[in-house]
Amino acid sequence: MRTLKRAAAKKLERVTMICKDCQSAIVDLLLDPGVPVSREMQTHLESCTACTQEFKSLEATFALLDTWKAPEPSPYFDQKLAVRLREEQVLAPAGWFERLKSRFLFNTGRQLRPALAAGLALILLVGGGTFANLTGFPHPAPETSATVQDLQILDKNDQALQTMDQLLQDDKPADDSTTPPSS
Repeated sequence: MRTLKRAAAKKLERVTMICKDCQSAIVDLLLDPGVPVSREMQTHLESCTACTQEFKSLEATFALLDTWKAPEPSPYFDQKLAVRLREEQVLAPAGWFERLKSRFLFNTGRQLRPALAAGLALILLVGGGTFANLTGFPHPAPETSATVQDLQILDKNDQALQTMDQLLQDDKPADDSTTPPSS
């Protein structure tokens, strides 16, 4: 039972693969009818109804296209086109907004590519500079004069002396509980 299913599946896979090859060969058959049809192609078209139906529908479409004739253009087409072009050239130029709008709508984008590339490069530079913190390089401290340095040292010494005075005052007991209060 399983072997029958496997055999049927393999046969179906082969037919599917041949159908894919057949689909590409059908167009070649229709475009160049003088080319001889291969024996594999003939047997596949006889055995596969889907490919036969596809071949017949494409053949009917090509036959219909062969009978169709394109309409002839008007005898004054070139003159009418030239008149319209001259009328458009004579018209007052559109405002800058209309010109900009038409440029964006009907443009291929080739004129904007350099500006777009420059904008993207600028974005990358700003983003990279911000990420790398290029604007925050450590700057050396400004040099101070000797007078300012001396005043800073004296200020620090004065603060140290005040701290020492406070410590010395804390060593003396403020309230002597052993001595009786005097009246």
